[in-house]
Amino acid sequence: MRNILLTLSYKGTRYHGSQVQKNALSVTQVVQDAIQAVYHQRYDIKGCSRTDAGVHANMYCLNFRTESPMPVRKIPLALNAHLPGDISVYRAQQVPDDFHARYSCSEKEYVYKLLDTRFGSPFYEELSYVRGFGLNADDLHRQAQQLVGTHDFRAFCSQKTDQQNTTRTVSHFSVQRCGDLVTFTVRADGFLYNMVRIMVGTLIGLGTGTVHHRIDTILNSGDRSLAGHTAPARGLYLNRVFYPDIRP
Repeated sequence: MRNILLTLSYKGTRYHGSQVQKNALSVTQVVQDAIQAVYHQRYDIKGCSRTDAGVHANMYCLNFRTESPMPVRKIPLALNAHLPGDISVYRAQQVPDDFHARYSCSEKEYVYKLLDTRFGSPFYEELSYVRGFGLNADDLHRQAQQLVGTHDFRAFCSQKTDQQNTTRTVSHFSVQRCGDLVTFTVRADGFLYNMVRIMVGTLIGLGTGTVHHRIDTILNSGDRSLAGHTAPARGLYLNRVFYPDIRP
C-alpha cells in the first residue's frame, strides 16, 4: 500500500465544511467522489483539519492509501478532471506509511481577510468580511501580541466546544493593512472551535470600542462573554499546514 498525500485549495462558500456530513455537501465528500472516479474504489481519507461551513483553504492536506501504481505526478490532473472549479489539487506525493495529515501536523496558519470599507466590493463579497470599521491595523497588531505564547484560550472558543484541554501555543499573530484590506495572520500548534474567528472579532471590537476589556484580562478570565463576536466564516482561510519532515 502506498500512502499518498494530496495538497489542495478550495473556496468553501457552497460547502458545509470539510468533514463528511449526512445531509449536506462537504469538501471531503467531493474529493472522495473524485478519488473514486479515478481509482474505481472508495478510500478512507484523512484530512489535516476541520473547517467550518463557508471557510476557505489556500492549503489543505489529506492522505489516503492505495495499491494503485499511478505516478504521483499524474494524480493532480486526474483528480482535477473530476473536481468542480472551486476545489483544486495542486500537488501529490508519496509519504511514509506512518504519516497522518492531521496527527503529523506541527502547526497550522490561518488568515482572516477584512475589507475595511463602507462601499463593499463584488470581488470580495464571498471571500472576505466586508464592513467599514475604520480600523487602526498597527494598534491591533500591537494588541494581538498579547495572544502570542502558550495560554488557556477558553475565552476565545465557542461554548459548544467539547475539548477539555483549551491550552494552545500561538507562535505568530500579525495584523496588516494594504489599502482597504486588513489581513489577520495567526499560527499555532492547534486551534479550538471558532478560536481564530473569535480572536479576530475581539480585535475588531477593541478597535471599534465594543469590547471593553484588555486581551490579557479576557485570557485570564476564561469567560467567553468578555471577548468579541465571532467574525463571519467567509473571511477565514486555512493558509498553511506545517509538517516537521515533509513539504506539502
